[in-house]
Order: sequence, then C-alpha cells, then structure tokens
Amino acid sequence: MEDRFSQQLKKGVLEMLVLELICREATYGYELLSKLKEGSEGMFQLKEGTLYPILYRLEDDGLIESRWSQGEGRAAPKKIYSATEAGRRERLRRQLVWVEFTNAVNGFYEGGKKHDDRRAKENEEIYRCRGAAAESAAGCEGAGDE
Repeated sequence: MEDRFSQQLKKGVLEMLVLELICREATYGYELLSKLKEGSEGMFQLKEGTLYPILYRLEDDGLIESRWSQGEGRAAPKKIYSATEAGRRERLRRQLVWVEFTNAVNGFYEGGKKHDDRRAKENEEIYRCRGAAAESAAGCEGAGDE
C-alpha cells in the first residue's frame, strides 16, 4: 500500500501528465491509462475511476475537447480527447511551473546552491515559450518534449 505522501504527489501531477499526453496526440481513455503506466515505468498505474474525473475537469476547463469515434466493424465507439488551443497554452504554463517547482525543491536539497549552466540552458526553451504562449502556442508545440 502506498503511503499518503506518495499518493498526494501523484495526485498533484496527474492532471498535468494527462494534459501533456493529450497535447502530444489525440487519444482515448484506455490508451491514456496505458501510456501513463508505460511512460512512468508503472508508477502511474491508474484505474478508470481516477482518470475519467481528470478528463472531465480538463474538458470543463476548456483545455481538451472530446468526440466519439465510430469503431470499424464490431469495434465499440471510442471517446477521443484532443487539446484545444487553450490547452496547449496551459500545457506550456504548467511545464514552466513544474520546472520552477522542481528547481526550488532540488535547490533546497542541494543546500541552496545555484543550478549549473547546463540545467539553465535546458530550461531556457521552456521560458522562451512561456512568453510566446501568451500570443500563440504554435511556435512552441514541441517545447519540453523528449
């Protein structure tokens, strides 16, 4: 059984990760569950009852939209989720918040040392895109992708 600290950390980042995956490509619920599990080496192994409220919140906030896809043959229809323009901008904002957050936590554990030039250069693109996101996310579509 996971401890409360681990559960709270996961809860705090799940919405960000789900939005990230949907911004990368339109997808459906089961595929999101698989990608979260695979991409995190099993750390984010969710149940549908955890994922779907996140999807509903993102949709209610206008960050994603959904449509039904008709299955071929006997395949069941799937609800496909895709990012809106507002969702792509929010993705960039959340990436920046995450970088700032992890830098602050890591800096704390490193005794407050300044981060090296290499780390600063890695984050430079995300900071550049934050400014561009106010106008349009189009030029920063892949910023932060690995």
